[in-house]
Amino acid sequence: MAALPMQSPSLNASDVPETRLDLPVEGMTCAACVRRVEKALNDVGGVRSAQVNLATRRATVTFGEGATTFDALAAAVAKAGYELVRPAPVEETKEASEPEEREQRELRRSVTFAAVLTVPLLVVAMSHGLWPWTTTLPGRWLQFLLATPVVFGPGRRFFRLAWIALAHRAADMNTLIAIGTGAAWIYSTVALVAPGVFPHASHGLVPHLYFEAAAAILTFVLLGKLLETRARKHLADAVKGLVALAPKTAHRLRGDIEEDVPSATLLPGDTILVRPGERLPADGEVVRGRSAVDESMLTGESLPVDKTEGSPAFGGTLNQSGALTVRVTKTGKEGALARIIEAVEQAQGSKAPIARLADRVSAVFVPVVLAIAAVTFAVWLALDPTSQGVATAIERFVAVLVIACPCALGLATPAAVAVGTGRGAELGVLVKGGASLEAASRVNLVLFDKTGTLTTGKPTLTDVVSVTGEGSDELLALAASAESSSEHPLARAVVTAAREKTLAIAPSYDFRSVVGAGVEATIGDARVRVGTAAWLRDGGVDPEPLAREAENLARQGRTPFFVARADRLAGLVAVADRPAAEAAPALADLRAMGIDTAMITGDRRSTAEAIASELGIATVFAEVRPEDKARIVSEQRAKGHVVAMVGDGINDAPALAGAHVGVAIGSGADVAVAAADVALLRGGIGGLVTALRLGRATLRTIRQNLFWAFVYNVVGIPIAAGLLYPWTGWLLSPVIASAAMSLSSVSVLTNSLRLRRFAL
Repeated sequence: MAALPMQSPSLNASDVPETRLDLPVEGMTCAACVRRVEKALNDVGGVRSAQVNLATRRATVTFGEGATTFDALAAAVAKAGYELVRPAPVEETKEASEPEEREQRELRRSVTFAAVLTVPLLVVAMSHGLWPWTTTLPGRWLQFLLATPVVFGPGRRFFRLAWIALAHRAADMNTLIAIGTGAAWIYSTVALVAPGVFPHASHGLVPHLYFEAAAAILTFVLLGKLLETRARKHLADAVKGLVALAPKTAHRLRGDIEEDVPSATLLPGDTILVRPGERLPADGEVVRGRSAVDESMLTGESLPVDKTEGSPAFGGTLNQSGALTVRVTKTGKEGALARIIEAVEQAQGSKAPIARLADRVSAVFVPVVLAIAAVTFAVWLALDPTSQGVATAIERFVAVLVIACPCALGLATPAAVAVGTGRGAELGVLVKGGASLEAASRVNLVLFDKTGTLTTGKPTLTDVVSVTGEGSDELLALAASAESSSEHPLARAVVTAAREKTLAIAPSYDFRSVVGAGVEATIGDARVRVGTAAWLRDGGVDPEPLAREAENLARQGRTPFFVARADRLAGLVAVADRPAAEAAPALADLRAMGIDTAMITGDRRSTAEAIASELGIATVFAEVRPEDKARIVSEQRAKGHVVAMVGDGINDAPALAGAHVGVAIGSGADVAVAAADVALLRGGIGGLVTALRLGRATLRTIRQNLFWAFVYNVVGIPIAAGLLYPWTGWLLSPVIASAAMSLSSVSVLTNSLRLRRFAL
């Protein structure tokens, strides 16, 4: 058995090389499954740590280099009743979503099939004699014919998984489902085929049937599984969206010959041509050309970065204005985009699924119920060993199992989540499942990206300062006239401001632009320069009269440009990415909820601190790369904070995936929205407060639901077992047990529907 190649080498405390594998796991359905797989992997010799994620169905295993093999890991997992899948090549893993889609198709067919049979079954069973034929033998056989295909069709997966758990001396939600539905179906079938075995048949009473309970439980649980697979698909979409940023074809240069080759074949040292409007296929260094490159996917900075000879360039970034010749320096997993993809995958793999109370208690609850049922049967049989006593013992045994049937328990979480997420969508907040709502309810620290989240994401004109005595509108019109031929976003901001004021923009001639410096053009009979202080000095203009003003504006996070006409300083204009209108009110609401806030951005510290000061944010992490954003999120989690990360850019995806709750602005990058747990559909951060308050309300409802789901079991099981019979004469027949079970479900659903009235 050969060990798999090392995927992510590092040195541990003992300086022994370490291997980390991220492997798919099939067959898991609940938290109990996660615990069993983790235990199996951690027990393998040489394994240092194993973490299993139910949401992504993957196991991350770390072990000393060469200390174990995939076959050894797979054997341990198989012994626990699950399957460890050998990883596919990276390219196939990123592109393939067929397993998830296949599982979703199968679940959709199962839910549809089960619902088509369960709905008429519920109508017949719950009519309670409204139509006389439903209580006759044909009506009872109709219930059997409707329920049986559901139990042994879509429902057989739960019996198989329950058997696997039983084979490993464990119990989980599948065990509860299998016991409850199996007991209901078996009891009902016996009552249909041989009603005389039940004691009350001698009194002319027809035994009650529970076929509708078995079918309804399975249908609801399958629906919940379908919703889970849809949520998991978003995780794969995030990675696929990142991969799509890298162009599949590159223009490689061999001397003067240009050839189109697959980007995957590029090697360090190759020279490539990147035209305006194209994305870079690999990391490299500019060897010829000038351009502005949009690096927002890496830095979050909305302004493009000027590139000249010697400038670094990164794969996946967008070339905007000029052609660049780039020498490739890094390819494959070494590139900046590949590092972001890896960061997203690692963050997703470390995220724990919702901690369902039902899963946590099932390991104790199921054996206890089985023990009570067995003891009940034995005691009643000992009291009356006759045939009549055997029938009574069976009835008591089934009554205990029916009252313990997890219908309400299975509804407690998904019902509240369904109503909560639906209400969120009505309010413009898309929440991707119960885990996100649960985590949102506990958030005590929110980290905000700056550009496009706290700010508008677009530079706008903020200041116009004149030194010649002419009005600000005249100076703005002059600057806009000179910038009108430029495609730079800062120039566009000046021109847009002039047009909004309906100022006359004069035609320009002999336009010239210098990347990183400024522009010049002839306006009327005068030469006009707009740009940096150095750019004006090169033209013989002294910017000193406005140097202090420009410095003050820069400290406020604004970008000043000097304007000169006919070799004389005319004034300056400044642009900035201003705070969004809803930012300040949202931050005030968060502080009122007792939630701390901080800014985390790739922008310059001076700009970040200026915006933070204006919005009342005390903590600022500035000039941060994407992988460092994810690291800061992890550090805050390690300090005990429940962290929400809010962003809108591709560069935010690793941090969004790594936070307890990733919140994406719905108008932002598709990859950010896919990597996030919550998307604010109406744009802006105003919906964040809604999402967090909705999370708190939903978790409160789930806890109430679980209480009502369990209280019927706690009260009903002793009565069903006959514990009170010697003193009160009370016996809980399966009919009453079924009614109690139905009442618990009604309580759970009614309580969940109260979330429809949720409002701020």
